[in-house]
Amino acid sequence: MSKRLFLLDGMALLYRAHFAFIKAPIRTSDGLNTSALYGFANALLDILKNQSPTHLAVVLDTSAPTPRHEIFPEYKAKREEMPEDLVTAIPQLYRLCAAMQIPLLTRDGYEADDIIGILAKRSEGQGYETFMVTPDKDFGQLVSETVKIYKPGRQGADTEILGVKEICERWGIERPEQVVDILAIMGDAVDNIPGIPGFGEKTATSLIQQYGSVENLIANAANLKGKMIMRL
Repeated sequence: MSKRLFLLDGMALLYRAHFAFIKAPIRTSDGLNTSALYGFANALLDILKNQSPTHLAVVLDTSAPTPRHEIFPEYKAKREEMPEDLVTAIPQLYRLCAAMQIPLLTRDGYEADDIIGILAKRSEGQGYETFMVTPDKDFGQLVSETVKIYKPGRQGADTEILGVKEICERWGIERPEQVVDILAIMGDAVDNIPGIPGFGEKTATSLIQQYGSVENLIANAANLKGKMIMRL
């Protein structure tokens, strides 16, 4: 049997579940909101039941700053404070993983994305089929022949598994690693990364289709015209 590794982005899945039930929260008899944990547990149990993982771990952020915060102090600065119901869900997630004997991975200075990315790349060439369980688009840059994104179904929707073909079609690119070039140009409002003013996804995609990478785009900046060269 082939080795199937599932790496669950714990915080992203908790957030997703919390807001999926925001209009009709699931509460215990004493009023504790367990929507986030319920949604996370459903996704986890579905993987265990239907995907036959041989290896599985949940990965979480810590409150410690990362090198990104040192390089760019405004990183994630505009994010709203975490809802109190989500704050209380985190220790519940620790208890769930402990009870099910599922490894829960954290490391100060590293986001969950970093840990998942490191483990996914280390798994390549080791006989694993690896699934990054997350709704986060940033993970597209890590997809390869043996590493895929696994997006749990939501509100009746089917689970999506995104490989090289799906990522390239979604972004209109030749290679998954070009996702990071598009995001660098267009920026990311969620993480408060500014990008190039006035350059949205359509323009960013067009430029990467033409030049292949941000580095090559800069090297050919003289070929750009009008407002585009002024903004760059």
